[in-house]
Parts: sequence; structure tokens; C-alpha cells
Amino acid sequence: MQAFTAVVHKEEEMYVAECPEVGTVSQGKTIEEAVSNLKEATELYLDEFPLTEERKTLMTTFEVAVSAKA
Repeated sequence: MQAFTAVVHKEEEMYVAECPEVGTVSQGKTIEEAVSNLKEATELYLDEFPLTEERKTLMTTFEVAVSAKA
């Protein structure tokens, strides 16, 4: 068993979950459903395209200047 990262954000009425280590993406009506669907999509992807090396994801934050629109 191997652990992966799920990055989740909301788009309109759906939650979108992405696995940055593999590049798989899925969605669901709830966060739990999106992550569950992502797990299934990632398992299916890895069955077809196994990882040849372990990938470590580095997560950080950054700031950008945002100008107000009139």
C-alpha cells in the first residue's frame, strides 16, 4: 500500500480532487465522494501505468498581488 496526496477544491456544485503525484483527477458531490472516486481512478491508472520510482510531493504556498476590477 502506498499513500498519495489529494488536493480538493469546489467548482460550482461539484468537488474536484486531484492526485499531484500521479496526475489523476476525479469529482464528486461531496468531498468524501470526490476523494473516493479519485482513489478508484488512481488505482485503475496505476494498474495500467505502474510507478517506476517513488514520487514525493512538496506543497507550499505563495502570494500574488490581486488588483480590484471596477
